[in-house]
Amino acid sequence: MLDPQILGREPARVARACQKRGVPFDQDAYTRLRQQCKTLRRAVEELQHKRTLGAKTIARAMQEQHDVAPIKHAMRLVQQQIKRRKEELDTALARLHRMHLQLPNLVDDSVPAGQDETSNRREHTWGEKPQFNFAPKEHYELLPGLLDPNMASRLAGTRFTLLRGELALLHRALIQMMLDVHIHDHGYTEIYVPVLVNQQALINSGQLPKFAEDLFHLTDTNYALIPTAEVPLVNLAADRIFKPDQLPIKVTAHSSCFRSEAGSYGKDVRGMLRLHQFDKVELVQIVHPATSWDALEEMCKHAQTILQKLNLPYRVMTLCAGDMGYAAAKTYDLEVWLPGQNTYREVSSCSNCTDFQARRMQARLDVNGKKVPVHTLNASGLAVGRTLIAIMENYQTKDGGVKVPEALRSYVDLAEIKPST
Repeated sequence: MLDPQILGREPARVARACQKRGVPFDQDAYTRLRQQCKTLRRAVEELQHKRTLGAKTIARAMQEQHDVAPIKHAMRLVQQQIKRRKEELDTALARLHRMHLQLPNLVDDSVPAGQDETSNRREHTWGEKPQFNFAPKEHYELLPGLLDPNMASRLAGTRFTLLRGELALLHRALIQMMLDVHIHDHGYTEIYVPVLVNQQALINSGQLPKFAEDLFHLTDTNYALIPTAEVPLVNLAADRIFKPDQLPIKVTAHSSCFRSEAGSYGKDVRGMLRLHQFDKVELVQIVHPATSWDALEEMCKHAQTILQKLNLPYRVMTLCAGDMGYAAAKTYDLEVWLPGQNTYREVSSCSNCTDFQARRMQARLDVNGKKVPVHTLNASGLAVGRTLIAIMENYQTKDGGVKVPEALRSYVDLAEIKPST
């Protein structure tokens, strides 16, 4: 949620930021609604003051044995007016709050303008693309039987996948390797999180109300499946006041993630690229506001470390304003090279959400007695399925097998996964 003072003092700045993202914001309607709330609040206060004076008048009249019936009648009318004005104020405040919840975070000045991925800015690339003496295949053409979307479709429907045997083992090894690196080398604390969370947790993290249709909701309950472990991890700071020496908090979690992929019908339906259920290792930091930009660079490097250990070529992109997530002030995407597709694909997003989530969940820092919002950051460290895709395509062999990267061999005790005969 944006700072209410910025919204109040600089609605034109908010309008420009929304325009940069391609998000509608009716500045005039917002200003009118805000003024309506002020007017109604003032009216309620004046009526309450009138009621207080009336009570004193009744008390004096009773002491002097005067007829208080007319005054009591007038005060009943005042009370009715107070009730009516309060209802109007509550309605207007609820509308204002809904408008606040729909507004995205302000975009950092370093973020390029643009509305889609064509305006993203490449920062740097890493690694050498593999050279093959054969035409490389896409991941879903490799290891038939071990990657089995047909069985997954029978069990659950489209956009699910099933892994068998050595491929399932490699998937699990990736999770363990990622967690080991982030815990032992990067200093994160592992958290085991629930995959069901309540509505308030989703509001706090910025998933609701904006992305309600992207979630899997449990009918007739207050719960939804998490789209990312970022949701429960950032909510560890909800309704807390931190001392400076308690920050930064660095946490990581592996979880299954669930997304309806609303609006993406027909995109990447083959294989494991775009699924309703997928696994991810998530990184979250809760930091002092003065250090969040340094933390963003650090987290981006932490995510890159996994790709480097796996020797997977990738590039780092700064997302343009229109391609960024709703809660982010700035985002780096790591895009891994997929030779079968002859293109780069996102495998991690690293975002600084500044105080946007903290204001929603009342996560604050005590700075010499003054309570200020903390800053929250998140990064994929990494998306497990897409990393597995990258391994399959970059390490594929001419006969359709997949070599196991050196960094994973101690986890699986395999040098190569051969195609079934």
